[in-house]
Amino acid sequence: MTKTEIREFYRRLAAARPIPRTELEFINPYTLLVAVVLSAQATDVGVNKATEKLFALADTPEKMLSLGEERLVEHIRTIGLFRTKARNIMALSRILVERHQGTVPRDRAALEALPGVGRKTANVVLNVAFGEPTIAVDTHIFRVANRTGLAPGKTPFEVEMALEQRTPAAYKPYAHHWLILHGRYVCKARKPDCADCVVADLCRYEAKTGPAELIAARAAGAEGGPPVAPNPRRRRSAPAPATGRPVNRRRTPR
Repeated sequence: MTKTEIREFYRRLAAARPIPRTELEFINPYTLLVAVVLSAQATDVGVNKATEKLFALADTPEKMLSLGEERLVEHIRTIGLFRTKARNIMALSRILVERHQGTVPRDRAALEALPGVGRKTANVVLNVAFGEPTIAVDTHIFRVANRTGLAPGKTPFEVEMALEQRTPAAYKPYAHHWLILHGRYVCKARKPDCADCVVADLCRYEAKTGPAELIAARAAGAEGGPPVAPNPRRRRSAPAPATGRPVNRRRTPR
């Protein structure tokens, strides 16, 4: 895509979802970190079901250590690789307490040094918890970036670097969410809903589904209008838990 096409690509995604949010439920940066670790090879829906009661009991690394690994396993047993994830969560909680005063570091290297945390998880935490303009490349974003021609690459890292370079700065804070939601609900793996895609005419995918006339009509309707500025009031100094979907804590006495 050309620079003009890329800007229009993001403008349309932003118009469709002005303020996108992660579908993982969390309370604070620590519970976000735990949720993202649990979400590896699992669905957000499945993780949310498991963490609703877990986070009511353990929303800090200190409380998680007090809970213990076996009780943690009881809560996350429905999630794939639950024993490995439980060991990693206990280990990273201990490191957070011993080396970071119980807080999640706002630093990529420190995050990636935690057990069970790779580059993708670190990017999600930096973006959602701290408002950093990082782009975490999962299977959905990898597919969308390659299929559309937005930022082709052979590996997730190549795609991430291409997205970092090609995504306009104004759209970077929400680029991760726009791309993952677009891949999850529109540009699906087996059969993309091209007829319902607002960027179908910009997309380089040759095997588009749906009538070409309908795709062109939807694209024509998406054109024009002022660009949508992502989150203009974002404060980089605050953890900003509101960028996600907070867990309902009414069951927990204050």
